[in-house]
Amino acid sequence: MINLLQALLSGLALGGIYALVALGFSITHTTTKTLNFGQGEFLVVGSLVAVGTLLLLSGKSHTGVLAATDVSLLHYGLAMLVSLTALGALGVILYFTAVRPFLGSTGMSWVMSTIGFGIILQNTALAIWGPGSMAMPSPLGEEVLRLGGAGIRPQEILVLLVTAVVMLILDYVLRRTKIGKAVRAVAANREAAALMGINVAAIVVLAFVVSSGLAGLAGLLIAPITTASVFMGLAIALKAFSAAIVGGLTSPRGCIAGGFLLGCIEALVGLWRAEMREITIFALIIVVLVIKPEGLFGQKPFEKV
Repeated sequence: MINLLQALLSGLALGGIYALVALGFSITHTTTKTLNFGQGEFLVVGSLVAVGTLLLLSGKSHTGVLAATDVSLLHYGLAMLVSLTALGALGVILYFTAVRPFLGSTGMSWVMSTIGFGIILQNTALAIWGPGSMAMPSPLGEEVLRLGGAGIRPQEILVLLVTAVVMLILDYVLRRTKIGKAVRAVAANREAAALMGINVAAIVVLAFVVSSGLAGLAGLLIAPITTASVFMGLAIALKAFSAAIVGGLTSPRGCIAGGFLLGCIEALVGLWRAEMREITIFALIIVVLVIKPEGLFGQKPFEKV
């Protein structure tokens, strides 16, 4: 039972990371019907920019080694601010260079353009920080807290809290504010939203800023749990996209649920046989797509005639 609880706690923390990235996929898909297939590289940049900021604040080289004393809550907060600002700017650049030129055109040129943008980001990060992993100590310390005999680190609790707060804020904004109603109107019908006076272009840019920021936030949160590395993004992005498909790409709440579900399944299966984790996750995706193609919480698309 202790091992089971341990797996669930670890799975929830990992699922929180998947949920944040999955939310980013959902936001851009609902507003533009496109996806950023370089989202994993945005996560990488978020984590590495945060590490670099912490190193510079500590008076060290951007490729130095962080000590536990270098990562205070104040410095961690400043690193988060810098990382989110940088990722928001990258989201704007992504939209205008790799997505907007192909909106409304036939084909899926935006798929290759977003992949290419991600490759550019990855190689730029490789040139700046190198191929090695960079450790980021948690600002909350490394002491393991005990819950029913199972251990959980403060950083994992922080991941859960931040994911919950982001979920609640986004849910409130989308359902209770004018900006949220404008986003939903653009998602439903861009032409009708424009006729009603909504600045569609601004809403779409905002969607890419938020999506990129969520990926950067996920990278910042997971770096103290694993390490920051140029090559960490692809696997996380694939599983986050899987979470969005399972939960429902058109449903923000479904993406959150899908992230936590896949995180827990991965941890529980890993408790049994580690090599079966990916097999189980992608088998689940196939089953969901066969039974409910729109996802567990998604809605079937319909057209009025």
